[in-house]
Parts: sequence; structure tokens; C-alpha cells
Amino acid sequence: MPDRPGKRPLGIFGGTFDPVHFGHLRLAEEAADSLELAGVRWIPAGRPALRASPQVTARQRLAMVRLAIADNPLFTIDAAEVEADRPSYTVPTLERLRQVDQCGRQQPLVLLIGADAFAGLPGWHRWRSLFDLAHLAVAQRPGFSIDSACLPAELASCYRDRFSASPATLAESPAGRIVTFTMTQLAISATGIRGLLAKGSSPRYLLPDKVIAYILTKHLYPEY
Repeated sequence: MPDRPGKRPLGIFGGTFDPVHFGHLRLAEEAADSLELAGVRWIPAGRPALRASPQVTARQRLAMVRLAIADNPLFTIDAAEVEADRPSYTVPTLERLRQVDQCGRQQPLVLLIGADAFAGLPGWHRWRSLFDLAHLAVAQRPGFSIDSACLPAELASCYRDRFSASPATLAESPAGRIVTFTMTQLAISATGIRGLLAKGSSPRYLLPDKVIAYILTKHLYPEY
């Protein structure tokens, strides 16, 4: 229910998912476990604003995510960005989730993000507003921590001010903190999978069998 403080944080996982693969699934699973999340809401982008247009339609990417997460009770899907058919930006998406008929103002929200994407945060649309709307949880490789000296100056300052070593702090407020969690490294990329499919090679064990079957049935990614 909206506006009930003290609830376990809800993970927010947005992306192109072109196609969704085990790297995405493992990130969401380990975030839910490490950060004691109530669940993870997957939000496929309608039209990604910061990268080239996907090779398949937004509804096809949405369908693949549905298939991939169907068996995990912690995972839910938000189709609003796909249905809106407009460029997807993270801040407006979070503002939508903060409406009283969605998550409300007091529900702790945790935006899940990779370390590379985090380093590029100053290039995002209204990036500073992210911290008014959600916490950030940054996935990092085992044995490696984020080095603020390697971040852009404005982001490094923000990181030092907002970082918390304890995931428990995520439940104490709706937004504003930065935490990290360790993710098992899987050398899987959507780019690589599309390349395999274009060559007629097998992508088995890189993404769920249900997703592979959908791709083959719909004849997706015919050329790279």
C-alpha cells in the first residue's frame, strides 16, 4: 500500500533488455538477497533515451522479460514505459512511481544499477533528482569496490556524502542513499547474444530457454 513507512525496500530495475539474459536475472536476484528487498520491479524501457533503438519492438522486449521472470515470486513487471511509447528517462519513471496510486512517497525505492552505468550518471537526464526519489544500489565485481577518485568530481562528492556501508539504512528513509552489493560476474552481454543469433550459433545457457524459444518463434535478431 502507498505511503506506509517502515516497509522493506522495493528494488527498481530498468533497462532495454534486448534481450533479457542471465546476467540481468542474477543481478536482480543477488540485489534482492543482499539488500533484503521486498521484491524487484522490472521496468523495460519503451524507447531508450541514451542508446540506439533496439532491433526488436518494445512489446517484444516486454514479452521476453515476462517469460524470464515468471517463475520468481520476488519479481514483478511494470509495463507502463512500453505502453506509453515515449523516450524513457529514469527520473520521470521514478516520479510516476512516487504517485499515491503507485508506490507513494514513503516506500523506500532502490534503483539497481551497474558500476559502469553509475560512473556515467552525470550524463543522465536530471541525474541529481534521482536521490530525491530513490536510493541507488550499485552492483560491483567481487573483490572490487568503487573508487571515488575515479569518478567525475561532482559524482564523487555525491558518492562520499550519500554512501552507506549498511543496506539496513535503505529501510530508514524513502530515498537518498548509495549502497553497493557484490554480484557474481557473468560474461554475458545482450550484444554478444545478438551476434550469436545473427550467425546462427546457439545462445543456450546465456538466457532462459523460454526466451530463446520466443526469439526463434518470432524470428528476432535476424542480422547484427
